Amino acid sequence: MAIEINGSASQATPRPGQCLRTFLREEGNFGVKKGCDGGDCGACTVHVDGTPVHSCIYPAVRAEGKAVTTIEGLSKDGELHPVQEQFLEAQGFQCGFCTAGMMMTAATFDDEQRANLPRNLKGNLCRCTGYRSIADAVCGHSNGHAGEHQHDAGADVSGAQTPAAVPATPGQLGDNVPAPAGQAVVTGTARYALDVPAEQLQGLLHMKLLRSPYPHARIVSIDKAPALAVPGVVAVFTHEDAPQLLFSSAQHENYTDDPDDSRVLDNVVRFIGQRVAAVVAESVGAAEAGARALAVQYELLEPVFTPQEAILPGAPAIHGEKDGIFSRISRPLQNVVAEVHAELGSVADGFAAADFIHEHTYKTQRVQHVAMETHASIAWLDDDGRLMIRSSTQVPFLVKRTLSRVFNLPPETIRVVAGRVGGGFGGKQEVLTEDLVALAALALRKPVQLEFTRTEQFTATTTRHPFTIHLKAGASRDGSLTALQLNVLTNTGAYGNHAPGVMFHGCGESLAVYKCVNKKVDAHAVYTNTVPAGAFRGYGLSQMIFAIESAIDELAIGIGMDPLEFRLKNMVRPGDHMLSTTPEPEEDVHYGSYGLDQCVSLVRDALDRGKERYRAAGLDDLGPDWVVGEGSALSMIDTVPPRGHFAHTRVSLEANGRFAVDVGTAEFGNGTTTVHAQLAATALATTASKVTVRQSDTDLLEHDTGAFGSAGTVVAGKATLGAALELATRIQTVAASLRGVPLGDCRLVDGAVECGDRTVPLTEIVDAARLQGVRLATDGNWGGTPRSVAFNVHGFRVAVNTGTGELRILQSVQAADAGVVVNPRQCRGQIEGGIAQALGAVLYEEVKVDDAGRVTTDILRQYHIPSFADVPRSEVYFATTNDSTGPLGAKSMSESPFNPVAPALANAIRNATGIRFGELPIARDRIYLALRDRTTAPV
Repeated sequence: MAIEINGSASQATPRPGQCLRTFLREEGNFGVKKGCDGGDCGACTVHVDGTPVHSCIYPAVRAEGKAVTTIEGLSKDGELHPVQEQFLEAQGFQCGFCTAGMMMTAATFDDEQRANLPRNLKGNLCRCTGYRSIADAVCGHSNGHAGEHQHDAGADVSGAQTPAAVPATPGQLGDNVPAPAGQAVVTGTARYALDVPAEQLQGLLHMKLLRSPYPHARIVSIDKAPALAVPGVVAVFTHEDAPQLLFSSAQHENYTDDPDDSRVLDNVVRFIGQRVAAVVAESVGAAEAGARALAVQYELLEPVFTPQEAILPGAPAIHGEKDGIFSRISRPLQNVVAEVHAELGSVADGFAAADFIHEHTYKTQRVQHVAMETHASIAWLDDDGRLMIRSSTQVPFLVKRTLSRVFNLPPETIRVVAGRVGGGFGGKQEVLTEDLVALAALALRKPVQLEFTRTEQFTATTTRHPFTIHLKAGASRDGSLTALQLNVLTNTGAYGNHAPGVMFHGCGESLAVYKCVNKKVDAHAVYTNTVPAGAFRGYGLSQMIFAIESAIDELAIGIGMDPLEFRLKNMVRPGDHMLSTTPEPEEDVHYGSYGLDQCVSLVRDALDRGKERYRAAGLDDLGPDWVVGEGSALSMIDTVPPRGHFAHTRVSLEANGRFAVDVGTAEFGNGTTTVHAQLAATALATTASKVTVRQSDTDLLEHDTGAFGSAGTVVAGKATLGAALELATRIQTVAASLRGVPLGDCRLVDGAVECGDRTVPLTEIVDAARLQGVRLATDGNWGGTPRSVAFNVHGFRVAVNTGTGELRILQSVQAADAGVVVNPRQCRGQIEGGIAQALGAVLYEEVKVDDAGRVTTDILRQYHIPSFADVPRSEVYFATTNDSTGPLGAKSMSESPFNPVAPALANAIRNATGIRFGELPIARDRIYLALRDRTTAPV
């Protein structure tokens, strides 16, 4: 009995035990996604006889004789389903990986179900959007409109209006241009890393990994024979088969920024979950069976699990002779991968001058990125013998460079392509799959695919760095900050990928945003035998800002001053040096524009309006068991990573009069595709709809450092703008010569050049340029310097039940200084998504590691990321600034919205309850226990 898929009978028969998701994908329905394989995320949702089901837990055999509809079959006769049209109109997606499943669920809703989305969308998770745009899409409300004002992102739920900017030119800078891939996303035709038809990769093999059951051990022997005896197993790779070159999985422009402490496969394992061997087989099932069959003998070594223990004399040396290679002092502590020690002024003098001193130890936890698309790669050799890699990566050019270095291959023999990437948040700024599939493809001369499970994401990729911050700060009665002293210990886990950068960056802008002549920092990044930490949204700033902004509130309370007034008095202003760990400011960081004061005012005014709304509606009295409080926090971030971040862009005029833009930066919901189209359209006097963006392919361009550090708009955008402006001049020059008029008489307009009283179509200019031998393609490059700073301020009003510990967020507000906002709707979405992810980190997300070093939160059901019901509808405002450094005045705004959320919420809870929570997450049980024990001391 056949399975009907999108109106056609399938000729295939499900394998025994096969789930419907894999069956549908094997039949070419790539809109059906894998996010969890546990029925937790909803990315694989399809209809079976009209009922939505999670196909990853639905046996394929049960669908025999039934009608299955995937996202590819939701539209009929070439017409989009209404829910698809609504998701397009409201842009209810960012990376888009969850969108097909979200729409398949929502397409079945009636009015009653749409009225209760917290309940009815609880089975579909999104990590990018913060759910507001999804709500707008499901309910048929537009998430913005063309010409939306820069100063008001359209998110003020009170209806209050802020000063309006001049409406944007449609299709250019400032307009809510829809995402170019929108149609592909809502129809399920957008292609992510593994969405490759079988006929394009004949003989595809699958890889699975045997991982270490021990936190610290030396591999004595690996018997491959039992695995090779498993039917379908083709090969087994161990440390004896892999290059021995040391490298770092972390990817930066300067690869020496990270310690070379990793191998493709090592003979020493340093955390539970580390790769031990790779098994390649004809099917995933055979590869898994082969990995289970491997016989490994280990010599157990002593582990150490906390940085406090790891730095002690006599602690086990996790990397032996590699310890201390990034040390800034001559006698490094044990297991220290990087450290910094600095004092500006004299903190002793600063504390002597203080009228109030706050001292406490703050702690932040491991957090997983939970990008909905797990790490995945495919490697094969093309007809010319080139190594081809298709990967879910934020940094294709850096992956290419690393593979060239590790396998000693000429760069021109490697090509790396990133399809649309299903979320990143820094987690895909690593080489975690590409080296293994390259190893196998080079050896077997066949295509090889590796896709991580959700459990592997939790146990074997990277997390946010846990920080322990002992902070001491002082203030005088007049509101001056007199001293800031921090002792910082970061846990980088078993490998040092990103450890130096996260530590240095965390100790940077978090301190530099405040004027204080006396600052002291002692920081260490330390190895432990736990899951590695890596790049995560904010890159160390969110951890440090939690401690510093909590302390700022305590200082203000201690001297009897309003916390926002205390911030206004002490935060940096244009002309102030931005100082953290060195007595001189970074030479290339400037105030390209300054909107921090506006952000503070916008948040304060919004909170005041919110309080009045509650009072007017009679909602301010929640009952005797509830206490209400407000809290705010601010943050600053450099708009580009330090020490160079390079981009190369090519812009060309095509024969049909349209424009093509080739960029290296990846699209993973960060919106860079739209930004580049709008920047080019603005420079070329056209609309974004007439600009085609190609990206994330190392064959397109010379080099691009990658999409991290919020560099997609500022760095790659500068390169795109430069190339587009040069092309505009070249086009006008050809037109001037064609018509015999001065260049100054020619003006580029949409689709043509006006030369005096004559209009020359672009298609005619293409022909003329060909005859003149003029190339209508230009290149733009930018190296990431000078840099500016962006600002964010967040405010909360909360209610806490003193009997149960229940927390309600009554109001959430964020103001952002993003310079000239290229696409207000899209930028607002970035901010809303950052807020949602940060709320998860502050309230309940935690990668837990037990006393044996094992990650125990290894599936989504054990690791709670925010669902629709968990995320409040935040108000988002933009300061009105124009950055002198960024392209057309724009600044970055991808990772920074995350940073002030945790301390703002902690400060609101402190204001409501009188209790300072100094450790994350601030889970409900912790609130309950603290209220029960009632103390004003930090907990």
